[in-house]
Amino acid sequence: RRARSHIRRRASRRSFPTTMAPPALLAETPKDQFASFDPDIAVSKKQRTDAGSSGIVDATSIMGARAHMHEYESVANPHMADVPVRFFPAAKHEAGPTRIESLDASEELQVDGPATSPNLLASYVRVDIGDSLETPATATSSVFFVIRGTGYTTIGDTQVKWGKGDLFATPNDASVEHHCTGADAHGGAALYWISDEPLLRYLGVVPKARKFEPMHFSSALMREKVEAIRHAPGADHKNRIGILLSSPATPQTKTLTHTLWSLLNVLPCTRPHNVQRPHKHNSVALDLCISAKAGTCYTLMGRMIDEHGNIVDPVRCDWTSGSTFITPPGWWHSHHNEGDEDAWVLPIQDAGLLTHQRVLDIRFVDEEVLRIKAGINRGASYMLNSNGGDAIRGLA
Repeated sequence: RRARSHIRRRASRRSFPTTMAPPALLAETPKDQFASFDPDIAVSKKQRTDAGSSGIVDATSIMGARAHMHEYESVANPHMADVPVRFFPAAKHEAGPTRIESLDASEELQVDGPATSPNLLASYVRVDIGDSLETPATATSSVFFVIRGTGYTTIGDTQVKWGKGDLFATPNDASVEHHCTGADAHGGAALYWISDEPLLRYLGVVPKARKFEPMHFSSALMREKVEAIRHAPGADHKNRIGILLSSPATPQTKTLTHTLWSLLNVLPCTRPHNVQRPHKHNSVALDLCISAKAGTCYTLMGRMIDEHGNIVDPVRCDWTSGSTFITPPGWWHSHHNEGDEDAWVLPIQDAGLLTHQRVLDIRFVDEEVLRIKAGINRGASYMLNSNGGDAIRGLA
């Protein structure tokens, strides 16, 4: 609780608003095809009576009243509620009964229904030893990371066994129920659950087709792959040391699902790897700190960088094992380890969707500094991302 308030106070001091007033004359969402929230432009009983036996109402004037217009420049970039920097402590899953703890930021986001970012909902799932719990969601994708414990999950008529550090993904077109068989602490298992339910709620849709088959990534295999990258030639110059998880169903985006993206990243305690330089992207990162020595690891975030690639007036978010924090879209962020133990972090993002739309626009600070010094404006992000990277790296 103290960490969360610390983040929010610091953000407030630097005048990063969590909410902003909406522009005037925003159209309301209609309750049904004939009535809006504004009683002055609803179809009246008289109009329904006048429709006669045909039952067809002339709603031209009512529909016209709902048609709002704005001067272009005044709302081309509309005022919207900011994605907040929020911290959700591990204490939310370390005690108490079997339950789902939603990490809800919908009040700050000004959206309907629970949401941690506009498109995603993160939750802690606690299952006491010997208990079971279903995780229903109107979603196309769900991802579960095992923070603690052992057990198994039934997905329709199939079953997957899991242990600490494993990750599995389900398409949510079948019932999903989790069973805890053991835990090394706190009397139960804890899962970190991300789904794209807020996106579907915003679109007003329900899943129609399975977009991928269930997947299971074992902790041992994932960490083996990360360690191989860490010790490979050239690792000293990598912006992050980790693996992106992928599915056979996403051959172009190379993402975990068609909407979700996940990186298993190690933050070493040894130089030069103990500082991971800033990068930024248009997706919202919901970052789970898997493990970190208390008081030694943190993330710096901010909207801008200077000519040396340092984040200007950053917000600091300290890592604690089993906790989660939000990295807003478009913010530069770097990771720092000042301790004597390696740390691990698992960001899960809506970058599967944004990569498909060609709007992810991930930027790495060292390349960006070269552009700044060369006076280069990035322009169309996709073309430069796809075709301009090598040319930029060649600048002196």
